[in-house]
Amino acid sequence: MQVFVGADHRGYEAKELLKEILARDLARETSEVCDMGPYEYNETDDFNDTAVAVAKGVRENPGARGILLCGSGDGMCIQANRFKRIRAMRCSTEEEVATAREHDDINVLCLAADKMDEELMRKLVKVFLATEFDTGNENRMRRINRLDEREDYA
Repeated sequence: MQVFVGADHRGYEAKELLKEILARDLARETSEVCDMGPYEYNETDDFNDTAVAVAKGVRENPGARGILLCGSGDGMCIQANRFKRIRAMRCSTEEEVATAREHDDINVLCLAADKMDEELMRKLVKVFLATEFDTGNENRMRRINRLDEREDYA
């Protein structure tokens, strides 16, 4: 699967580590890792541009997933969720990630770079890439479809 990754200045080091984890430990789960920036540390950057780039990458490539990193994970999540067909959630435990994938079909995982180490990041991303949405549940399918029914979303 294609995975789009991005960060802001507080998530930059974690993003670089994430790319190593994806290449080294989770290569079987990923066909391509697309780094959407930043490409160097910039203390004054904003999360918005990177979150938009990742959201658009996921939206335009069916089956793709995105991973966004900032200090708290919250700003990235808010920005990414402004787009139709993007379901972003900040998760901090493996159980949260699994439930978000199974129940809500999240396609963008937002992580709090300030609050995790390499091992936790590896675990969360592994669950995110390995867990499938429960398409057999009619209620969940209906709810997911309703997320994009408004015309005023981007």
